Amino acid sequence: MLEEKYVVFHIQGGLGKNVAATAIIKSIHKKYSDRKLIVVSPYPEIFLNNPYVWRAYKLGNTEYFYDDYIHGKDVVILKREPYDETQHILKKSNLIKTWHDVYDLEYNEKDCKPELYMNMMQEKLASSWQKQKPILLIQTNGGPFPKNSQTSNYSWTRDMPPHIIEEVAKVFSKDYHIIQICRENSLKLKGAEIIDYDLSNFDLFSLIKASSKRLFIDSCMQHAAAAFGLKSTVLWIGTHPNVFGYNIHNNIIANPPLGNTKLIGSYLFDYALGGVHQECPYSDIMDIFDTKSIIESVIKN
Repeated sequence: MLEEKYVVFHIQGGLGKNVAATAIIKSIHKKYSDRKLIVVSPYPEIFLNNPYVWRAYKLGNTEYFYDDYIHGKDVVILKREPYDETQHILKKSNLIKTWHDVYDLEYNEKDCKPELYMNMMQEKLASSWQKQKPILLIQTNGGPFPKNSQTSNYSWTRDMPPHIIEEVAKVFSKDYHIIQICRENSLKLKGAEIIDYDLSNFDLFSLIKASSKRLFIDSCMQHAAAAFGLKSTVLWIGTHPNVFGYNIHNNIIANPPLGNTKLIGSYLFDYALGGVHQECPYSDIMDIFDTKSIIESVIKN
């Protein structure tokens, strides 16, 4: 009997990064078509329905993994961090392309996109979000802040400035049911349905499918919307769409800051995603975005 051959793809990081990682699954399968693909991830449920994945394990819950797949086995290990690659650090390559380059995989921008496969019951979740009016889904906050953190309710590098949320609500509240996705300690939009509690990832993804319009920050929602082919408006402050974004979206980049900010704590990357206060290069929150252009984008999308 022929010995089974394996390829192990190890992923670390947050939900958005793991959704982005689905874009290289098909490429791994193509290169290693004679091997069974095993994914080890903090979010294995993202990969369970993927037809190219043989097994999905939760990071840290890999009992007997070494005996079953490593020791004495014919296996290829893909466990490199794309964030540490030169092209990524210099912002010269999209994350998905960097991942392909790291593992010497064939890259085609048109075909190498995130893919989320939902089973029958997961597909039905979208109907549970139906409202009397079409849904405008807004993700105003995200990233690494603990939900119960009392140090700050606003991260300047990731979060949507509060005045933008309020202006958008004024324009769309009459014709749309507004749902705000945010952290527990974040500023809440009056009159909106607030989701600041834990949802399963596929509950969250089904909400994207149920929405008619979408306004996001750079976080997991914009990655998932790209996977579903749903055009959204995405705001970028401490990160850049050339690295983490998708052409399907209308990506609005923050205005360049004025002045001479000293990045004393920065090493290989400029801004810490947690929004370190001393790194903030803006003197006025109103200077970050042009609210009018954001509203126009949401109207068009």
